[in-house]
Amino acid sequence: MCGIVGYVGSRPADPFLIQGLNKLEYRGYDSAGICQLNYDFYVCKTKGRVSDLERALKHSTLKGSIGIAHTRWATHGIPSDENAHPHFDCNGNIAVVHNGIIENYRQLRNMLSKEGHVFQSDTDTEVISHLVEKYYQGDLLEAVCWAIQDLKGSYALAILAKDQPDQLIAVKQDNPLIVGLGQGENYLASDIPAIIDHTTEMIILNDGEVVRLSKEEVELFDRCGEQIAKKTVSIQWDPVQVQRGGFEDFMLKEIHEQPQAIENTIAGRITEHGELNLEEEIPAHLLEGVSKVQFVACGTAYHAALYGKHLLEALMGIPVEAELASEYRYKRSRADANTLLIAVSQSGETADTLGAMRLAKAKGARTLAITNVLGSTISREVDAVLYSHAGPEIAVASTKAYTTQLTCLCLLIAYLYHLETGENLTELLLALRGMPDQMSHTITEHVAALKEYGRV
Repeated sequence: MCGIVGYVGSRPADPFLIQGLNKLEYRGYDSAGICQLNYDFYVCKTKGRVSDLERALKHSTLKGSIGIAHTRWATHGIPSDENAHPHFDCNGNIAVVHNGIIENYRQLRNMLSKEGHVFQSDTDTEVISHLVEKYYQGDLLEAVCWAIQDLKGSYALAILAKDQPDQLIAVKQDNPLIVGLGQGENYLASDIPAIIDHTTEMIILNDGEVVRLSKEEVELFDRCGEQIAKKTVSIQWDPVQVQRGGFEDFMLKEIHEQPQAIENTIAGRITEHGELNLEEEIPAHLLEGVSKVQFVACGTAYHAALYGKHLLEALMGIPVEAELASEYRYKRSRADANTLLIAVSQSGETADTLGAMRLAKAKGARTLAITNVLGSTISREVDAVLYSHAGPEIAVASTKAYTTQLTCLCLLIAYLYHLETGENLTELLLALRGMPDQMSHTITEHVAALKEYGRV
């Protein structure tokens, strides 16, 4: 999950863009970037939080009354200045910020590289800027509509072209994107908090919709470039509601975010036919010949590990242990070269889990992590890592971080089972693909029942 803001108007864009990033920092805080257009791109991006970007801007010059900005929660490529958004095409004419996951980015990157495109980052996002470049013939809207036909996955996009300095193109597919309507200026953001101080009149984009913003006009199109009409909505929230997306608290908000979080977890990892695609993340040789599996974790992650133990024991006849990392560290280690140590940690920085993993590794164990944070200590030190892609979780009580850990464990265990038996757990994997829709339905029904009994 990442945060996007955009502005088109007559005044300098950067005050709105920086304010919007600060309002959306809960969506991602490993890097941030800003790009303004005034006959040329003026760009500043940096690893770290929005405050780090603001410090960097003191030594940078921004110009322009049109711009896009981004605060990142990494899914591809470690947090770094190079991987921060926006990303550009070969000629520096196209700038893109992106929230979501491009499932087929490896195939697209290979294809574009063979065509001569040169990449500067490790992200999935950069393929989008090069795809737009590939199709660009002077009409940015047309090029974007062609480019998104090639994309598989989820994406909210904001795109600028240097030689079309009066317009901003945006696209929504499975990630939120909202247009704010002003007087002589218009706004774009991932969430309402970034816009609400400037306007209460908004357009909530649906999947497959493309929008072209200028300072005087907002035009809506379908993904093929055919113009469509859409009603505006008036948002009347108080400032506290705004920060929580209209929910009473962040926990309730994050409960409702679970379907999208699980969608992000399985994206690119399960085909529509129920086949696994984990080889690039977890080399098969790491799991071959494993005779014992040990899970280590703390807190909520330990309960996810207990589920992993239960599922693995039910499917495979090998010894499985699940221990609190704080206890594992002070026991006599039973790990060896045929042991797979699976460390589960939301942050990837849990001290006891790190200590347990290092102890097992010193004994020769193979190590694998399930974590939510790219570039975290645990992700750097293990032999392989399976990222949960849950996005930031603000509430203390875990919701989406926990359910995406369970999802990762299902994927991992199905992979282990396939390597051991040569068979696919197709029924389980297809059930996982259907989980986001089932979750959405369950949450909707539950909310309706609570309203019926006057509980909400």
